[in-house]
Amino acid sequence: MDMKITVYGAEVQCASCVGAPSSIETYEWLQSALARKYPDQSFEFEYIDFETADDDIAEAIKQDEWFYPLVLLNGEVVDEGVVQLRKVYSAIEQTTA
Repeated sequence: MDMKITVYGAEVQCASCVGAPSSIETYEWLQSALARKYPDQSFEFEYIDFETADDDIAEAIKQDEWFYPLVLLNGEVVDEGVVQLRKVYSAIEQTTA
């Protein structure tokens, strides 16, 4: 079963995320980390610039309801801001259990 990882982000880093990886860096980091941890799992990755997107999640980020980068697994929010691999791994393992 494919799992879809979506990362909402922006070119400009959020003010509270100084020193953290950018949204694009987080997106690329997740791709390589998940490929190493789950070599037999198929993932679909999508990056969305929330500043140009027109959907409910992008609007919620614009309204400061979520921090970015915002990571979703199959449409469910997994983590936001300074993304932690353990939270992403936990969500994947709950989905496959």
